[in-house]
Amino acid sequence: MTTVSRRKFAEKPILRAYWILRLAFTLVPIVAGIDQFTDKLADWDMYLAPLATRIVPLQAHTLMMIAGAAEIVAGLIVAFAPRIGGWIVAVWLWLIIINLLVAKGFYDNVLRDFGLSLGAVALAFLGAGFSHEAEPRPETRTQNA
Repeated sequence: MTTVSRRKFAEKPILRAYWILRLAFTLVPIVAGIDQFTDKLADWDMYLAPLATRIVPLQAHTLMMIAGAAEIVAGLIVAFAPRIGGWIVAVWLWLIIINLLVAKGFYDNVLRDFGLSLGAVALAFLGAGFSHEAEPRPETRTQNA
C-alpha cells in the first residue's frame, strides 16, 4: 500500500469499518465451517435441534458437516462479493437463530447471533457502496442546467 493510499484509508472511517466487517465475515464463517469437521472449538452437534434430524433423515453430525461446508462457501462469497455475501451470512445466522430457539437453552447464542446478523447486514449495505477496489463508487447525480 502506498503512502497516499494509506493516508486515504486512514482518513476514511467508513472504509475502515467496511474492511473490518469484510475480513471478519470472511474469516469467521470459514474457520467455524472448518471446525465443524474437526470439533476442536466446539461440539457443534449439541447445537442442532432434534427436530432437524426428524425433518432431514440424516445424523446430526452429517447435517453439521453440511452446514460447515455451507459456512465455508458463505465466507468465500463475502470475500469476493460482500454486498451479496453479507446478506447470505445474515440469512444463515437467522436460520441458526431459529434452530437455537427450537433447540431451547441457547438463548445467549441467539442474542449473539442476532448481533452478528446485524453486522452482516451492515456489511451488505456498505458493500453495495464500494466497488471491489474498495473505493467509493461515483454518485450519478444530474444537475439542472
